[in-house]
Amino acid sequence: MIGSIDEQGSTELPIFELPLAIVPGEQTPLHIFEPRYRRMTAHCLEGELPFGVVLHDDDGARAVGCTVTISEVIEHYEDGRYDIVVRGADRFRVLDRFEAADWPAAQVELITEGEEPATPGAEIAAARAAFGELLESVGAEPERAAGSSTAFEIAGQIEMPPPQKQALLEADDEIERLVALESTLRRLIGGLERAREIAERAKTNGHGQGPIGPIP
Repeated sequence: MIGSIDEQGSTELPIFELPLAIVPGEQTPLHIFEPRYRRMTAHCLEGELPFGVVLHDDDGARAVGCTVTISEVIEHYEDGRYDIVVRGADRFRVLDRFEAADWPAAQVELITEGEEPATPGAEIAAARAAFGELLESVGAEPERAAGSSTAFEIAGQIEMPPPQKQALLEADDEIERLVALESTLRRLIGGLERAREIAERAKTNGHGQGPIGPIP
């Protein structure tokens, strides 16, 4: 529960701008050290309230973010810092960003999911398959992929480049998200394979096998 919603369907939300994107259902550890964000964290803990996370990178702050709830306080230091774990909840769109008295805030509207196709079967199957291959390539159990039924469930388990995860957050169509996610997963798998090939070639360098050549 965020709080009161006005006649236009918007509400005020504390905002934390970070160089990362969080999707619904994802659990992420955060280290809170700035005084204003310490106050925000204490406020949200006391009232069991969410705050909003917005990706902020070289392109600036994005207009779409995700509300998070604090699911665990790992450490509350004597100097006021926090180590916490947050869980992604609802997507929102920033309507007006401003500096409130104690912490950054924004007037936001929640983004409701549109009517989804009944069975995006082929797309979820392809995304699961790519996820399973990625898990296997890093030594994890590929069977984990079978338990994921949405793009956000898969993306929330992967360390993806923030812009790619942000693109999923901004997409309103589940099939679009799944197609984009599979493409990102395939690129990640390809990157791992190229890194392993480079490592294998490096092992033979200087042992009569010639220099490391270009990677196709």
